[in-house]
Amino acid sequence: MILYPAIDILDAHAVRLVQGDFDQRTEYAADPLDAARAWVAAGAERLHVVDLDGARSGAPVNLEHVRRIVTETALPVQLGGGLRSSSAISAAFAAGAERVVLGTAAFSNEGLLADAVAQYGERVVVSVDVRGGMVSTAGWTRTGSLDAVAAVAALVERGVRSFVYTDVDRDGMLGGLDLAAIERVSDAVEGDLLYSGGIGSRADLEALVALRHPRLRGVIAGKALYEQRFSIAEAQAILCT
Repeated sequence: MILYPAIDILDAHAVRLVQGDFDQRTEYAADPLDAARAWVAAGAERLHVVDLDGARSGAPVNLEHVRRIVTETALPVQLGGGLRSSSAISAAFAAGAERVVLGTAAFSNEGLLADAVAQYGERVVVSVDVRGGMVSTAGWTRTGSLDAVAAVAALVERGVRSFVYTDVDRDGMLGGLDLAAIERVSDAVEGDLLYSGGIGSRADLEALVALRHPRLRGVIAGKALYEQRFSIAEAQAILCT
């Protein structure tokens, strides 16, 4: 499995939220590029960047930060947050993103998703973010009545092959995983799945590896890395077993 250290950008800073709550933020770097440099120095091979301002406003806000991160680190970056139009998706790729992560748009604009998948294929990742067992959109501020497995199954039918599954209730809590839910969602995927939410220890990483699920191909970790619950090298060693 692949480790994606996370850089969440809000008000031009690298932060982490608790359960997607914009009022519960911890700043870890005044400049997101500094966070990226730290991950590179620690051995990161890829990065997961979220434009939280974009997620909240509905359009990208921090593409210049993304451009700086890509230019300086030369690492593959997947970018999410506010990508709800074809022009926004194009701008994200122009800024240097290797892959784009669609959340709200994947559920609210079938035509946009179809066009993006047709044009970019597996470079388009759909984020299935779940709060209380149901898919949450609009920067995790709106929760509907569609559960994660049904959402993934419907997206597979629409040609999506790359997914991120986030347990929002666990995000930023460092409290561990719902392995049964992760396995159910992984079973519904045709393609690759990255998991995010609640990872707080090496034991959590070991538990994900122990699932031995062929669709579960990576994890996104943020707060656990910032809080030094484990290092990038330690995580990569576990995930590669």
